[in-house]
Parts: sequence; C-alpha cells; structure tokens
Amino acid sequence: MSLDAHPVTGLLFESPVPPGTGWPGDPATAATPVARTSGQVDALACTSPDIAELDARITVCRACPRLVEWRETVATQGRRASFADQPYWGRPGPGFGDPEAEVLVVGLAPAANGTNRTGRMFTGDRSGDWLYAALHRAGYASQPQSVASGDGLTLRGLRIIAAVRCAPPANKPTTVEKAACSHWLDRDLELAAPRLRSMLALGSIAWDAALGSARRLGWDVPRPKPRFGHAAEAVLTTPEGRVVRLVGSYHVSQQNTFTGKLTEAMLDTAIARLGRD
Repeated sequence: MSLDAHPVTGLLFESPVPPGTGWPGDPATAATPVARTSGQVDALACTSPDIAELDARITVCRACPRLVEWRETVATQGRRASFADQPYWGRPGPGFGDPEAEVLVVGLAPAANGTNRTGRMFTGDRSGDWLYAALHRAGYASQPQSVASGDGLTLRGLRIIAAVRCAPPANKPTTVEKAACSHWLDRDLELAAPRLRSMLALGSIAWDAALGSARRLGWDVPRPKPRFGHAAEAVLTTPEGRVVRLVGSYHVSQQNTFTGKLTEAMLDTAIARLGRD
C-alpha cells in the first residue's frame, strides 16, 4: 500500500484522505455521520448544531455516486501532471472562513485540481488567486495568496461556501446533484442568518442557489426572480426582519478573468458592496 505525505504537515495517509488523519483544517473524525442519500443529507444538515459540525458532515458526504466516483478518481488516478507528487483531498469541500461571519461568498463547486486537491475552498488554483487577492485588498483576508490548507490564511467577517460541495465532471453538476447538495447550503444560510448582512454570488448557478435557499427558509425574496448579472443586487428579508443584500459577480474562473469579462476593478467593486449599509 502506497501512502502520500501532506506537503504542509508531512503526515502520511492514503488518498482520498480519510477523516481524522491530520489533514490541516479537517473538521471530521471517524465518528462523523455519513450521508449516503439526499434524504440523509437533509436530515444531517437540519440537525447540525453549528458551523463546525455542519462542515464535518459535509466533508464525508457520499450522497451523489457520480460525484463521489469523479472526485476520488481524480484524487487517485487523474492528478494533473504538475501535482502528480502531491496528495489530494478527494472529499467534499467544507466551508472556509469566519464561523461568525456577516458576509457569505457563494461559489459554484470545488475545482478538480483546486479544492479537491487542497481541501480548502478556492485554494490552489487561478480562481482562488483572484478571489483571495481581492478579499485581501478589501480587508477580509489575512494574506493575498491561498496555496494549501495550513498555509496560515485566515478570513475575518467572511465565510466561503458553495452551491455544490464536490468537484463535478466538466464543472457541471446535474439538477439532481444540486438539489441533494442544497440541504447543506440551506443550513449554512440558516446558521448565518442571525448576523448575516450580505452575500456575494459568484456566477448564475450560485445566484440561483442562494435565492432558492432563501425561499426554502421562508425569507422574503422579490418576485419575479431577480436576474443575475455582474453587480446585480437583490434585497432579501429573513422571517425575523433582517435585511440581507445579495450581490452578483461574474465567476472568478479563467474563462472570465483571462478574457477580461471580469477585471480586478469589477471584482473589487462587487466586493465593496458587501459592506455597504
């Protein structure tokens, strides 16, 4: 049996990483309950008492067979050549950031050689380079680079989550997969709601997922459904009367950043709106 060494800790383990083996930031243990169906995802999400337990349960989810097979195949057999000597996380990506955050960033899904490799949202790929540099400029991130779990990066007042928590083939989760994963998103928003001020949706899928989650939680959402666009805004209201601003941004994918569809100035402007009263 061949074991890999984590580049930060030097700990040895097989990939994908079993829970509780010492990977930096791994919130799960061998005793963390595992969801194997959409119904079980719903049950485990609803009963997660806090962010830490929610993240732990997310990271061991096996409810979507296609996604489980893909993420683990990439982690064990399909590694990009430049990362061939590195261990891969190969599990769903937990949220990352301040558990008491007033701002949420909602992404689409982990990248096969980004989060699926490093175990942290938007870490180890070009999208993350853009996002964390912008969050650092805005004062949310302690450093502009996000290389690997355990590199010292922290977020203040902001937490990053995703509509889908596993890396999907061709970056395209199915409707059924998005529905199964929506329970995790619902609980993330529900736990954040008492202090939540704003959300940044990176791309139209994240925008639709955030609006759908808000409706399921009984929040007041404008009708007709607000349309996604860069710098689009929608005002949502929780049942307790808390106003939450949803801001749209083009995704920080290379398809957008390399072509100039999304510029640093555009991203900075969208992020600046998150802190506006």
